[in-house]
Amino acid sequence: MKKVLVTGAAGFIGSHIVDEALSYGYEVCGIDNLSTGKKENINSKCKFIGGDILSEDFEAHFGKVDGIFHTAALARIQPSFNSPVKYHSTNVIGTLRLIEYAIRCNAKIVFSSSSSVYGVKGILSMPIDEEYPLNPSSPYALQKRFCEQYLELFNRFYNLRYVTFRYFNVYV
Repeated sequence: MKKVLVTGAAGFIGSHIVDEALSYGYEVCGIDNLSTGKKENINSKCKFIGGDILSEDFEAHFGKVDGIFHTAALARIQPSFNSPVKYHSTNVIGTLRLIEYAIRCNAKIVFSSSSSVYGVKGILSMPIDEEYPLNPSSPYALQKRFCEQYLELFNRFYNLRYVTFRYFNVYV
């Protein structure tokens, strides 16, 4: 049986990924610091820990995984201007920790990025595709782009397998 880790597992997107992965018969582990996620969103069949991607020992909690769905992040553009160091730590350093873990496990990563990497003009120029020029215009957008670039880099040097989703609007 394949085992996957879902970061941000108590959030809207993460909790739906947990449910879907369980429906496919995967063993599912989840982590969320519950800063915006809700404990009631966690499926009881998920091995869940309330923790932070910046400090938890992934191997100790989850062992080897086959895949990582990385949805954990400090989101929202305006607060990223107010607390850029805090946002960078969670969004970039947290992602790098997961990349290291994925390399050790030889796991695939599904990374949740953001349409904000296209910048304001890009979002207003719909429809757009992956070839549209990137122009991050906030710390949050820049952090998401950094993470995408780290995934590209580690793919080249360590054959890290990954896919990136650039979400536009997600409604609850």
